[in-house]
Amino acid sequence: MLGHGNELEGEKAMSAIDLEAVKRYLLALQDSICRSLESMETKARFREDVWEYRQGRGGGRTRVIADGETFEKGGVNFSHVQGDQLPAAATSHRPELAGRRFQAVGVSLVIHPRNPYVPTSHANVRFFLAEKDGAEPVWWFGGGFDLTPYYPFMEDVVHWHRTALAACRPFGDEVYTRYKHWCDEYFYLKHRGETRGVGGLFFDDLNDWGFDRCFRFMRSVGDHYIPAYLPIVERRKDLPYGEREREFQAYRRGRYVEFNLIYDRGTLFGLQSGGRTESILMSLPPVARWGYDWRPEPGSREAELNDYLRPRDWLGEV
Repeated sequence: MLGHGNELEGEKAMSAIDLEAVKRYLLALQDSICRSLESMETKARFREDVWEYRQGRGGGRTRVIADGETFEKGGVNFSHVQGDQLPAAATSHRPELAGRRFQAVGVSLVIHPRNPYVPTSHANVRFFLAEKDGAEPVWWFGGGFDLTPYYPFMEDVVHWHRTALAACRPFGDEVYTRYKHWCDEYFYLKHRGETRGVGGLFFDDLNDWGFDRCFRFMRSVGDHYIPAYLPIVERRKDLPYGEREREFQAYRRGRYVEFNLIYDRGTLFGLQSGGRTESILMSLPPVARWGYDWRPEPGSREAELNDYLRPRDWLGEV
């Protein structure tokens, strides 16, 4: 548990669940993120689809940008769904919640840039509420953001983690370290023996601090995504590249696909709960490739990525 003694115990006791406040914030966050990303484009704009959750109640609005000069494909999805029973992806590590009705509200996004020197980025923030007649409601927050470069720059990685640290600092000195480590563990391709990228933050099952403080932390993570990502996009989007860089980008995107379809808890939750398939799989890149036992040439720019695909203390190395 992350806490500060009696102060947090008192705050937890006074906290009350305010699902509507979470929903209002997430809708505004989706708007803000889409506006910021569109500012990097000359012509491409987000297309919006409003959908209903057919397996229960609720729905969402999916926004997708495609074929832009900066962003080859990107999606920013808001959803608020309600169902009569939590799916296996949500109860595998919390079996005591099996059979409860649920509400899940969140924003999730994945951005796949065109230029291979601009990293792919992912972020999500979410809130779950599990209820059962005659029992106390169980709730928790989760989310985070992580960065997946193809041709990494230490300057970009350090900026990303400094912004992650800034998001966590008001909530305790140990928070960044804990959730940075959790991110390294979660976004790990076991069958490849490598991390998906250079990490960031990941947290789940957060309710230790009481609703109000946990909600503030989720907002801090959501609000720091654009300050973490846009400066990197601005620095790299106009760097020259050729077919070699595009082929390597497609190869590495294949690893992204592997993680999302094999390990990602959010993807599994969406598919198991009967969510909208197009919105769930918007995270997949527009182009990916696989090569049998392909390896970069030793000493090449492509080979440099290998040293980044492992847990490292990025802020301790500068």
